[in-house]
Amino acid sequence: MSSASSLDQLNSVSRDGFIALLGALYPEGSWVAETAYNTRPFKSLAALKRAMVCAVRESARSRKLALIHSAEQLAPAFVSAALVELVAAQLASYRERFGFPFVFAVQGPRATGLTSEQIISTIERRLGNHVDFEFAEALRNLHRQAELRLDEMFSVEPSLGNQVWDWAEHLASDSDPDYAERGQLTVTYLTDAHRAVAKRLTDWMKNECGFDEVSTDAVGNVVGIYHGESKAAKRLITGSHYDTVRNAGKYDGRLGILVPMACVKALARAGRRLPFGIEVVAFSEEEGQRYKAVFLGSGALTGDFNPAWLEQTDVDGISMRQAMEHAGLAVADIPKLRRDAANYLGFVEVHIEQGPVLNDLDLPLGVVTSINGSVRFLGEVMGMASHAGTTPMDSRRDAAAAVAELILFAEKRASAVADLVATVGMLSVPNGSINVVPGRCHFSLDIRATTDEVRDACIDDVCKELAAICSRRGVAYRLEEAMRVSAAPSSPAWQSRWERAVAATGLPVFPMPSGAGHDAMKIHAIMPQAMLFVRGENAGISHNPLESTTSHDIELCVEAFQTLLNDLSQDPA
Repeated sequence: MSSASSLDQLNSVSRDGFIALLGALYPEGSWVAETAYNTRPFKSLAALKRAMVCAVRESARSRKLALIHSAEQLAPAFVSAALVELVAAQLASYRERFGFPFVFAVQGPRATGLTSEQIISTIERRLGNHVDFEFAEALRNLHRQAELRLDEMFSVEPSLGNQVWDWAEHLASDSDPDYAERGQLTVTYLTDAHRAVAKRLTDWMKNECGFDEVSTDAVGNVVGIYHGESKAAKRLITGSHYDTVRNAGKYDGRLGILVPMACVKALARAGRRLPFGIEVVAFSEEEGQRYKAVFLGSGALTGDFNPAWLEQTDVDGISMRQAMEHAGLAVADIPKLRRDAANYLGFVEVHIEQGPVLNDLDLPLGVVTSINGSVRFLGEVMGMASHAGTTPMDSRRDAAAAVAELILFAEKRASAVADLVATVGMLSVPNGSINVVPGRCHFSLDIRATTDEVRDACIDDVCKELAAICSRRGVAYRLEEAMRVSAAPSSPAWQSRWERAVAATGLPVFPMPSGAGHDAMKIHAIMPQAMLFVRGENAGISHNPLESTTSHDIELCVEAFQTLLNDLSQDPA
């Protein structure tokens, strides 16, 4: 039966009938269905799933633990007896360590099952987690299993989410040399793999999705245009980047290209034109991995491409200009790429969260309120190297100790203010030795906040504290600003559009800041922008091969994007 008729039935059935229908979604968990019953009517399957998730989240720990204990460790329909026997020792170690069985939705993020190697590596990895994390992870996997069982019951499939997921898998088959041989995903600016990804995107836009125009511009952006009812109509511009960091995940950036592609494909198949056009830009570069320049793709659209970058060279001595010319790009046309904001309604971007917040909340989608402004520094403290055994503690000029004190201050200062973060990500003692008081210490400093004012106030305090620490300890320091990017608050009107789109799925609206930088923060300089986040699995880890999301969460993202398009069709102002 259809999901609509099933929902109608569930919304009208008696309590006992409701429990009889859904009580087996969680093992020994008829109480989950009974609790969810009280939140009827359900607007959508997503709302029903959320009601059951909340029933578990709000229950006593003893009830949650009973659910975990009643679960099958590995679903027999997807895992062979031989594999269960092979991992028996690890499963026993897991139970002994955590006090409950290993629970894993082995159907995987695409619901097609995982390989034995993937299952084994997951068990081994999760054995190293904290018990509280694993308790929550077991429940998340129970929610995933219930989601898949519900699909079977309603005879539904996340077809658009599956399409996007499959596209992401295909794109990940292209990787730079050395990384490809190790099975790692790395695609840096204008390498052969980078150009292969651009070709795949071009082919899909032309041959699968029905875009009216597809081209590659002077910096390597792949631009697909789907005209509105009039070719002269304003456009909604959207997209993200297709380059990656080294040993990356499959969804960072690319999800923001593939989701709107799926939306255009659905429009083209239906023969539907909107009152506005859609321009999807697969930005060629955002990560700054090959050259010391970032946002080359989106920066070109805002007129922020610095010609001096063309003379930068990579580790092999190849200049950016040479790489562009080798790729057949018309370097002289870069200034022509600047967009006139008068021709556009605004910019929206979809992105995997790259953090743990949505995962912790068991929420598939989040609406971005602002992209944090960030400032990065590279610093050095200079003291005096001396013998670790003969230099009294009160006579030392320890450079590393001074930086350690600064790290603790920065941590405390940032922790005192919401949505402010400070990080020392690099720390080194040049030529350090176990028996030498450090004479020099190199460090980095990254400070971010949702507003530039909050960020800059923290920077002032940290810099003053650094000066005070060094003066008190008798050491010198230098601090060089390496990057400064302004915060990009979402346009209130466009943020509201995303909020309405999320609400239409039946999910609660969760506003949240973005701690990471995105192409949207560049486009913010010339037109209104707003972003939608999609939950990441594995604690939301990103810039990592463990970066993952499910086709069901992607499906909800596509639905929200389609709702935004429909909303915009009714009121493009």
